[in-house]
Amino acid sequence: MLNSDSVDRVFHALGDANRRAIIERLSRGALSVSELAKPLDITLAAVVQHLQVLEESGLVRTEKVGRVRSCQLQSEGLRVAEAWLSDRRGLWERSFDRLGQLLEEAEAPPGPSRRRKDRP
Repeated sequence: MLNSDSVDRVFHALGDANRRAIIERLSRGALSVSELAKPLDITLAAVVQHLQVLEESGLVRTEKVGRVRSCQLQSEGLRVAEAWLSDRRGLWERSFDRLGQLLEEAEAPPGPSRRRKDRP
């Protein structure tokens, strides 16, 4: 079973367009904070704040080597989102399967097992 707090943190982190852009860029490989900030229309300080949220959610890991902080994607956080979505998908698929069965039963012509009981 998934931890509700971890699911909440991951979806909160993914709820921001800048954080999703950071995730997208990191999906191609590790980058420094300054490299991540270049195409974004936000300050370096804002990028650092977004990275903190992504780290707390388990989506990103950062490591400081000398004066450079490098960032890389962590698959565990994405697995949390994937598992939660997969659970929801399974629930919906079972509901749709059951609805399909009910519709088939409703459309089927009355057979011996579906005849009205008041007829001789």
